[in-house]
Amino acid sequence: QVQLVESGGGLVQAGGSLRLSCQASGSIFSINFMGWYRQALGKQRELVAGITSGGTTTYADSVKGRFTISRDNAENTVYLQMGSLKPEDTAVYYCNAIIRPSDYAPNYNYWGQGTQVTVSS
Repeated sequence: QVQLVESGGGLVQAGGSLRLSCQASGSIFSINFMGWYRQALGKQRELVAGITSGGTTTYADSVKGRFTISRDNAENTVYLQMGSLKPEDTAVYYCNAIIRPSDYAPNYNYWGQGTQVTVSS
């Protein structure tokens, strides 16, 4: 089976930076999408950033110009470089991937365990 392991969360002051990492492992035939969602207290989950197999990226309006998503195909890893962090960025961040585990299986939607990002003012 596929597993997504996240790292890089923590506590940072406003204006600081953090880099989140998410590595996929296990049975992987192809990865069609990898991205990051977040859910703050009292708010709905939202897509923060995503990147397709072709390299097309998308960002939430609230993070454009501050966050950058990238990937390392050889390591099945996606990164989220977060800069100019604001208190409103405080949330649990979840890695998401759309992966075919084999040529005989359809795409499945996988989720990481979540990592807490807290930005203090």
